[in-house]
Amino acid sequence: MRLNGKTALVTAAGAGIGRASARAFHAEGAQVWAIDIDAGALESLAAETPGLRTRQLDARESAALAALAAEIGSCDVLLNAVGVVQGGSVLETKIEDLAFGFDMNVLTMARTIQAFLPAMLAKGSGAIVNIASVASSITGVPNRFAYGVTKAAVIGLTKSVAADFVKQGVRCNAVCPGTIDTPSLRARAAAQGDPEAALKAFVARQPMGRLGRAEEIAAMALYLASDEAAFVTGQAFAIDGGWTT
Repeated sequence: MRLNGKTALVTAAGAGIGRASARAFHAEGAQVWAIDIDAGALESLAAETPGLRTRQLDARESAALAALAAEIGSCDVLLNAVGVVQGGSVLETKIEDLAFGFDMNVLTMARTIQAFLPAMLAKGSGAIVNIASVASSITGVPNRFAYGVTKAAVIGLTKSVAADFVKQGVRCNAVCPGTIDTPSLRARAAAQGDPEAALKAFVARQPMGRLGRAEEIAAMALYLASDEAAFVTGQAFAIDGGWTT
């Protein structure tokens, strides 16, 4: 198994890409710590995945992350999946909303890396995987100003960490999904008043004619977390069904 004997921490593990990644890591032999702010989602994840450890935790709280890092000790894999999707153009986005987006999409990753990277450096190895998006520096998406700006920052964060610690055995990469069928996407479709029409619109912009699955993103995260990707760092991988071809 590709992660046998490794310890992995997955944030936002209660749903979507985080949940699929936690389950994939566990299936490949990792001791997985799954954290999320949603206790109920963690309970259902634990019921589905015996042996996986869960902890209700807000990734915006540095002290809580530091305490968990001290409890876990050495962590081999860190997957950062916390994020929020905000709509609107630059003219429709308040500065405080942009600041919230940075806190959720970028600073949560900086906080977890600050908490768990020191143990990786002490061990001389580690893999960090950040969930970014093709809506970033890869491509502009209408009405996704705050989201695109903050996900571009995730790619910058990823490359910076990779460059700083490449000689110390720690790799850092980003996965950049396209439109993925997750509870978050379903909620955004429902908020538009006509969920069926909204989902059809999401599908219509996909060259493959379908939405991506969270498990397809988790498969790339698993590869980047494993020793099979030992020569890969500082990269941003688009998985978008050909959207940005």
